[in-house]
Amino acid sequence: MFEILTTDQMYQADRETIQGGIPGDILMENAGRAVFEEIVRHWSPRSVSVLCGPGNNGGDGVVIAKLLRDEGWSVRLGLLGDSDALKGDAAHHAARWEGATERLSPALVVGADLVVDCIFGAGLARDITGELAELVTTINSNPCGVVSVDVPSGVDGNTGMVLGCGVKADLTVTFCRAKPGHYLLPGRLMCGELVIRDIGISDQTVADICPACWRNDPILWRAGIHWPGLDGHKYHRGHLLAFGGGSMTGATRLVARAARRSGVGLLTIVAEPGALPIYAADAPGNMTAPMSALDTLVNDCRHNAFVVGPGFGVGDDTRALVLKLLHLCRATVLDADALTSFAEDPSTLCFAVQGPTVLTPHEGEFAWLFADIKGDKLSRARAAAKRCSATVLIKGADTVIAAPDGRAVISAVDVPWLATAGSGDVLAGIIGGLMAQGMDMFDAACMGVWLHGRSGADIGPGLIAEDIPEHLPAVLRELWLASRKKGA
Repeated sequence: MFEILTTDQMYQADRETIQGGIPGDILMENAGRAVFEEIVRHWSPRSVSVLCGPGNNGGDGVVIAKLLRDEGWSVRLGLLGDSDALKGDAAHHAARWEGATERLSPALVVGADLVVDCIFGAGLARDITGELAELVTTINSNPCGVVSVDVPSGVDGNTGMVLGCGVKADLTVTFCRAKPGHYLLPGRLMCGELVIRDIGISDQTVADICPACWRNDPILWRAGIHWPGLDGHKYHRGHLLAFGGGSMTGATRLVARAARRSGVGLLTIVAEPGALPIYAADAPGNMTAPMSALDTLVNDCRHNAFVVGPGFGVGDDTRALVLKLLHLCRATVLDADALTSFAEDPSTLCFAVQGPTVLTPHEGEFAWLFADIKGDKLSRARAAAKRCSATVLIKGADTVIAAPDGRAVISAVDVPWLATAGSGDVLAGIIGGLMAQGMDMFDAACMGVWLHGRSGADIGPGLIAEDIPEHLPAVLRELWLASRKKGA
């Protein structure tokens, strides 16, 4: 279940499932039962307040309340508005509730051991204010456990943005597939543990919707990995040129280490002569060349990929180098200074992209390059990728990778210790190394982010950037063994 559906796509999946013969009230029953099962799996019986809104999310809540009460739990049911105003499947299930229904208010939360948030679903389109905001504040300040159904109330399912205020859940149970707001910040921080449950919507129904966004996982890109063959040699695995600065040499040394650990056959660091001894002494497998040899190097088509930016310096020389390399239409990763150097003239950079190119900005660099592109992270990445005809990777705890054709992937790993100096340089090196080996630019960016995150998760607290390349062989070996088993 790696597809990520927008709220409209999820509504479409519901409609098509109902048209296919599963009644809506059964889907609602399945959804409520799924949440009930997760509640009893996580908590022992206790006093619970189920807070219901006026839509289908509230209908799910009525089902949950009935199942918990039938199981012997002490249940209070709160409803926003009049029960007579409920329609369709929600009204059907509300009619089966035989207990009292209370007006939705903070009083329902005080004294409860568990709150089930069914107030609003993923399609909320307005800010939560007034009495409802007071209710949300009470939920968040109470020591009780909180379960949210679909998404925490107040979180936009498409963007992850909090509309006014939002419920902070310990557990969020959603159905069929996740939505962007489950993984994009700040929504991701509001969800707590995320559980995705099947309620009867088929995989074929999801496929027919043609999702264009996925959660990052090897199933998406493992077929595109270029594993070396027994009859191959180092030139079959690519020759990457990494461009190094004269003073911030550590950044390019990390790029080089990561690229080599990712499997690239050869790597040459190109820098001014004064810095070459530092690069040469860093590792015996690093080759070096002076910038004065650039024309000779790029005229050799075996030098098939470039990484430019980390520690290189900001200015006219960097801009000129980037434009020269992009003109060659070879695999290129632009990071850090290679992006910042175009902050005052981003259109020149976008027009220059001709070959497979990956841009890896953090949020600040993205804002400098694409100041006119607004909105949520997913939308911004897609717009920038389309504008530049490049794969755009916006780094962060909710990394988004977007292709020019609209495909996008969201990284969903929880690895806060990757926020350390040099981590981004390592990521650029991994992606460059994969592209040098012949991997498609979008797949290479997705795989690079996954390798980076998985390594960080395995290493754990205390991680420094230098640790990540050294852990790559273990993760790559796991992928390789899995590909042999699956025949991929």
